[in-house]
Amino acid sequence: MAYDRFNNITLQQMKALVRLVEERSFSQAAKKMYLTQPSLTKHIKNLEESVNATVVNRKNTGISLTPEGKILYDYAQRVFKLMGEAREKIARVKEDESGSIFISASTIPSTYILPHVIQAFNKRYPDIRCYVQTNDSDATLNMILDNQAEIGFIGRPVLNRKLHADAVWSDRLVLVVPEGHKWGRKASVTIDELSREPFIIREKGSATRSILEDYLQTNTDKALSQFNIICELGSSEAVKEAIIAGLGVSILSDRAVGRELAGGLLVQRPVENCIIERNFYLIYKKHLSLMRHHTLFMDSVRESEHGHSF
Repeated sequence: MAYDRFNNITLQQMKALVRLVEERSFSQAAKKMYLTQPSLTKHIKNLEESVNATVVNRKNTGISLTPEGKILYDYAQRVFKLMGEAREKIARVKEDESGSIFISASTIPSTYILPHVIQAFNKRYPDIRCYVQTNDSDATLNMILDNQAEIGFIGRPVLNRKLHADAVWSDRLVLVVPEGHKWGRKASVTIDELSREPFIIREKGSATRSILEDYLQTNTDKALSQFNIICELGSSEAVKEAIIAGLGVSILSDRAVGRELAGGLLVQRPVENCIIERNFYLIYKKHLSLMRHHTLFMDSVRESEHGHSF
């Protein structure tokens, strides 16, 4: 038997054989398959040519299978049984409200937004587990592109054509100073005054730093390089602690400083003619094979009110 000819067997031919055995008639089998009788006969003939053997005995009293036909019929049943099992499993996966989601997020979303979002999400879907890794925006972007994370959250727009991005939460950057600072009761601060004060900045790769740099370049005559930068730190938490310690002042997300402002550890001061707003973006690869638990999570994120609660 020629191997190549055997590989020409199609599912349609196998299905024709199974139907023929079930109906015991070419005309009835063709009707069940919505085929003409000559078409069904052609499928059986092609099947026989592929195996180089007669598979169906045609008699006036009806049809019967040859030994070769019985072998094919047995395996055809197994094939269609496995296909049915695969269909059922795929349907269950699509409907299943369980699974794991691997997330990379920049500092502000991972520290101040996602804990609230995931807590509310887990109440609704307790069998879905979210694993969050904190990185800066550049690292998060690269993790998504390198398939090291499935879903990302960053604080600046995405231009990469391989990625899908949705703006999901808004944010505002504000000037914060330590309690007792000379600006504590000042109505507002100018950019020129701010540039001369000891200033603490986030690390390169941080969206907070990138947004501030872009804003200064576009809206003022001061560049960040002209500021009196005394240190560069890797997280908003570290920057806050440095401010509280009296090391300097900084511009941070208002989401990051709410507790310290309420507790009097930090003071927020307006900067004249300066409003810095941005969005946080949910990102994932366009070719990511989304399972139901991914879709449920992303839908919940999009429905969340400002990232605080559903």
